[in-house]
Amino acid sequence: MNYESIKLSIESKIAVVTINRPESLNALNAQVFNDLDSVFDDLESEPSVNCIIITGSGEKAFVAGADIKEFPSLNQDQAKQLSKRGHDVFNKIENLSKPVIAAVNGFALGGGLELALACHIRYASENAKLGLPEVTLGLIPGYGGTQRLPQLIGKGLANEMIFSAKMITAEKAKSIGLVNEVFSQEELISKTKELATLIAKNSPQGIAKAIKAVNASDSDNGMETEINSFGDLFGQEDFKEGVSAFLEKRKPIFK
Repeated sequence: MNYESIKLSIESKIAVVTINRPESLNALNAQVFNDLDSVFDDLESEPSVNCIIITGSGEKAFVAGADIKEFPSLNQDQAKQLSKRGHDVFNKIENLSKPVIAAVNGFALGGGLELALACHIRYASENAKLGLPEVTLGLIPGYGGTQRLPQLIGKGLANEMIFSAKMITAEKAKSIGLVNEVFSQEELISKTKELATLIAKNSPQGIAKAIKAVNASDSDNGMETEINSFGDLFGQEDFKEGVSAFLEKRKPIFK
C-alpha cells in the first residue's frame, strides 16, 4: 500500500486517508485521483478496516479544489474525460461498502467540496470554508457537485451556492445540513475517530447493506432495495451473532 500523493494509516479497524500535497493546498491532480482510486480499492478488500476517514494534510485545506494548472492544455474531449474520471472515483467512494467520513480541516472548494459530498458523513473544523467557485472560471462543478449538493441541502440553496460561487463558513454549512458537526481544528480528527470507533463496532454486513439502501433512496427502486437488503441479512453471520448476543445479553462480536 504505497501511494505518491496520499498517506494511509490503519489502527483499531479505522483507516485514515490523508491527501498529502500541502504545498498546493492538497489540490486534486491526476496523481491524486489515481491514488484515491487505488487506496479505496485496497481498503474495500482490507479485512482489518471497518470505517475510513479522509482528510487533508496541514491546517489550511482539506482540498482547495482541482489543480487548475492542468486545465489550459485540455480540449473539450479531454475535459469530458477528466470529469468522468472524477465521477468514477467519487462514485466509488459513495458506493463503498464501508462508511467514509470526511474530516474537512480547512478549505473545501470545487473538487474538494465534491469529494466531501461523495463521503457518507462530513465533520468540519471551525476554520473550514466550503464552496463551489467553478462559475468564476467559466465552468460548472464537474465531479458530481451539481447532483449531490441539491440532494443534500435542497435545490434552492444549492443553486445559490453554485451560481454565486460564494464560500460559506463551517457553522453555516452545519445549519443547512452540509456538514454534520463542527469542532475546533485541534479536536476535529479525534472527534471524527470517536464516531468512526462507534461505527466500526457495528455489523459490517449490516452497514454495507445500509449504505446500498440509503444510496438508492433517490431512485425508483429505493423501497425495493431496502426490502431485499433487510431480507438478505437474515441469512448472514452478522445477523445470527447480533440476535444471539441480544438474547444472551452480551455484546456482539462481529467477524
